[in-house]
Amino acid sequence: MKISLKLEYACRVLAQMGRRYGSGEWAQIEELAQIENVPRNYLVQILNMLRTGGLLDSRRGKQGGYTLARPPAEISLHDVVAIVEPELISSRAALEGESGPQVAEVWNTLSSRIAAYLKKTTLTALIATYNDAAMYDI
Repeated sequence: MKISLKLEYACRVLAQMGRRYGSGEWAQIEELAQIENVPRNYLVQILNMLRTGGLLDSRRGKQGGYTLARPPAEISLHDVVAIVEPELISSRAALEGESGPQVAEVWNTLSSRIAAYLKKTTLTALIATYNDAAMYDI
């Protein structure tokens, strides 16, 4: 499976904001771009998508920035993918030809399993430290 840089950047930035959740600290674009090594201009676009999608709150001004709209445990990776790269969780297999229905069934099953895994995996999985991170299987 190929994950786009946009989705990878979104997950890295959300993990960073998840680490700060509840501290009252608002993350600024420049700081996030530097810490997570994401191009600033691209990050602005990603943050706007996530804000429009309801995962982030933003505030203008010197004390402004971005913060998670909900606790990390309430934001699933499915939520993120649905906003940033929705085609990743959809299956569009054609039913044409004699083998079409069987092939479509396999791809639809795989798509369903990926979606289920993403729904049960929250941002907390991305912010766990190396020592306490659980191993995940599909």
